[in-house]
Amino acid sequence: MIKRLLAATGIATLCLVSAASAAENVEMWVRSGIGDAFKKVVEAYNSSHENKVVMTEVPFSELVQKYATAIAGGQAPDALSMDLIYNPAFAAAGQLEDLTDWAKSLPYFNSLSPSHVRLGTYQDKVYGLPLSVETSVFAWNKDLYKKAGLDPEKAPANWDEITANAEKIRALGDDTYGFYFSGGGCGGCMIFTFTPLVWGAGADILSADSKKATLDTPQMRKAVDVYRNMVKKDLVPAGAASDNGTNFLTFTNGKIGQQSLGAFAIGTLVTQHPEINFGVTLIPGVDGKPSSFAGGDNFVITKGTKKIDEVKEFLEYIYSMEGQKIMAKYGSLPTRGDIADKVLEGLDPRMQIGLKAISVAKTPYTLQFNDLINSANGPWASFTNAAIFGDDVDGAFSSAQSEMQSIIDSGQ
Repeated sequence: MIKRLLAATGIATLCLVSAASAAENVEMWVRSGIGDAFKKVVEAYNSSHENKVVMTEVPFSELVQKYATAIAGGQAPDALSMDLIYNPAFAAAGQLEDLTDWAKSLPYFNSLSPSHVRLGTYQDKVYGLPLSVETSVFAWNKDLYKKAGLDPEKAPANWDEITANAEKIRALGDDTYGFYFSGGGCGGCMIFTFTPLVWGAGADILSADSKKATLDTPQMRKAVDVYRNMVKKDLVPAGAASDNGTNFLTFTNGKIGQQSLGAFAIGTLVTQHPEINFGVTLIPGVDGKPSSFAGGDNFVITKGTKKIDEVKEFLEYIYSMEGQKIMAKYGSLPTRGDIADKVLEGLDPRMQIGLKAISVAKTPYTLQFNDLINSANGPWASFTNAAIFGDDVDGAFSSAQSEMQSIIDSGQ
């Protein structure tokens, strides 16, 4: 994918926004919407260190293309906050600095978020380290539970309970629904919230070496049936079928009884929607065993930068107790497991569920993540929509399995 992006950029130029050109300034790009956690840690670092980080926000949908363009033109930033799913592709293309020796010398290296380190590793070398950690969790509206005659303090333990609870909540009538998910071609949403149903049960959509599509399994069939059943029973708003992710946080409207969300939503609910009384738990697999998607960003350094030592200094500050506390205060989960409890002291206890999810979380490792999963027109997004909302479930499985394998084979 990256080679195609680089080839397509030609001689396009990109103007970088920089406060100054002094050697001690580190140019860093982040995706738009990175949130206050990273912005605040940059502010704290800049106010206490001689070196400065000059941060430029790039629209999320443009970041990968712009970074590839900048690399081709020799105008890339020193460092980048990169969605961890893209880390393997850029590492394979030789665009990132090898951080292996330095990373493994860090006394807390083995306590860093394991999924992030795994996605940051290519051919046994480390090219990316965790910057912001995200996990998917299950949330329920305690007030709606209570109105429906359910125990608001009891987290559902399996999908039979979730479905039964959804039916009672839907029975409240009007525009109150029991469950929600963004299913209209939002591959990123569905890999984040739906795949844990399968992972928890020991299955996956890709083989361990990422060379085979393993979509059609009994566990995936069961997961699809769970969602289809709720859609058929009108427990899910009709808008879910066309939601491309724009309404991912529909739970915040107070009329959704249950939804799988990102741990980041805990901070959003607490700070922006204090009127919603909610609980969180791990997402059950189809057999009840929980799982989660490990998302967020990795910190990468552009190959050839002359400021590698300055960049490392900044990353070590982020990993310090001070940096971790600043990040957590504004909603980011700790990246270091060895000090996580201390980092979260005094913060909303529901964040502990997001932290707990890290130990069971997974992230697919593939150089073709965008083509396979994230693309709105890709096989994963098309499959989840067709299998859950369509009439031909067998056809949806067959088509997606075939298309995924074709994409994988073409990249070999």
